[in-house]
Amino acid sequence: MAQGSGRAVGQRAVGRRSVLRGGAAASAAIALPVVLPGAAAPSLALSGRPAARWGVQTGDVTASSGLVWVRSDRPARMVVETSATESFRAVRRQAGPLLGPGTDFTGTTPLHGLPPGEQVHYRVLLCDPDDPRRTGRPVYGTFRTAPAGRRDGARFLWSGDLAGQGWGINPDRGGFPIFDEMRRRDPDFFLCSGDTIYADGPIAPSVTLPDGRVWRNVTTEEKSKVAETLAEFRGAFRYNLLAENLRRFNAQVPGIVQWDDHEVVNNWYPGEILDDDRYTEKSVDVLAGRSRRAFSEYFPVSTLRPGGDGRMHRVVRHGPLLDVFVLDMRTYRNANSPNTAPEDEQGILGAEQLAWLKRELSRSRAVWKVIASDMPLGLIVRDGSHSEAVAQGDPGAPLGRELQIAEILRHIKHRRITGTLWLTADVHYTSAQHYDPSRAAFTDFEPFWEFVSGPLNAGGFPALKLDGTFGPEQVFVSAPDRANVSPLDGGQYYGEVDIDGDSGELTVRLLEEGGTVLFTKVLQPGRVGQ
Repeated sequence: MAQGSGRAVGQRAVGRRSVLRGGAAASAAIALPVVLPGAAAPSLALSGRPAARWGVQTGDVTASSGLVWVRSDRPARMVVETSATESFRAVRRQAGPLLGPGTDFTGTTPLHGLPPGEQVHYRVLLCDPDDPRRTGRPVYGTFRTAPAGRRDGARFLWSGDLAGQGWGINPDRGGFPIFDEMRRRDPDFFLCSGDTIYADGPIAPSVTLPDGRVWRNVTTEEKSKVAETLAEFRGAFRYNLLAENLRRFNAQVPGIVQWDDHEVVNNWYPGEILDDDRYTEKSVDVLAGRSRRAFSEYFPVSTLRPGGDGRMHRVVRHGPLLDVFVLDMRTYRNANSPNTAPEDEQGILGAEQLAWLKRELSRSRAVWKVIASDMPLGLIVRDGSHSEAVAQGDPGAPLGRELQIAEILRHIKHRRITGTLWLTADVHYTSAQHYDPSRAAFTDFEPFWEFVSGPLNAGGFPALKLDGTFGPEQVFVSAPDRANVSPLDGGQYYGEVDIDGDSGELTVRLLEEGGTVLFTKVLQPGRVGQ
């Protein structure tokens, strides 16, 4: 199975490698130093031309559109040029926003009218707002648009949890090496399943492991403490972009990004008041508002850009084979509790998002409907004595937040919606769970799969117990036997989904950093009960 995966990836990667020569060179040319103690904000007194030292990104790419992101080191006008060829012999120019302190010098430019199923080459120019003829060095990127038909199939990766538990950008490991590995697999896009940063996790210059080895970190002023101010949240999002391999990845692979808890603070919920001496700002609502603003500045998300509806949850359509339903399990959830209420209208999604998900699943005509959940369904995740995710450990009829999941599963069955599977991260190990009503207390649903991956670069943690309400069986798990295992000791994971354009067959692979395929599952389109 691993050999087949490698052959398919190699076949699709040839064209992508050739078109990225310019982008990789540009990325290498803007390599940043290991220690940046004063990297809080750009200096407005810098001489020379605007520079995009944080690379470029694309996000929420469809068959005909996408968003391009950049950050300047000073005020500048963003301009995006696209071309069908690497030579940029013929270009289409799109003027973007004026980048200034109001958005931390970041900006996104929407591209429309793109050809489906094609490689798009782009370069971002930063122009001096006082003299448009003065531009910085172009920064290059490329991406594939979603296909209009089924023939080309689809491949994407997913994972989460970046720079957590104090394990930051380690120059001895080459930064975030997992991103170089994932880039070589040439996916159509990367689904980041949350914990894109650890705003509540400071990064120290070094960490001594129990066996005496020393983990070294790139450090910045903002990451020396927990994030409270808008500037500190911005600095936390900016930190990860100091890794050159992440910038290379971003220049080649579009993103679909969601958030979870560590973008704000561990296990947060609306209305929470912190009891944590590290924070002078105790209101989680205030912290979440600042984080959400920084998140919208540092990721190209269609619903969060100016003119969007401001929601994190959305559907990203990837041709006739695939729709990705991106959930938000933070913004609308109720307070963490024992999670055993016999009635719970708010739950973990809120009533409005629940209705949206049911409606959009019913409307979808894609062969496969991936539900991107930032938290797992049947794994018992604790917040002290309270429940943090969906399951609470009572294997009986649905209670608390489980009631909303039961409603979704019932809706999928009764509307005869096929091709659903759930992808998630959060728990810092990888596993595959099959849910079946024959094993469950709640039985009004069709069998389905849930796959867990991550972390990308964070501490590894032991496997959690399962809740029997929806009848999960853990078919595969790979997890450490102790808490907060360093990435030096392995346990960094990502998943791959590959959809064949001819048969519609979907293959899920769970991989560990280093390229080993740990588990493979093949699913057939339109089949119930697999």
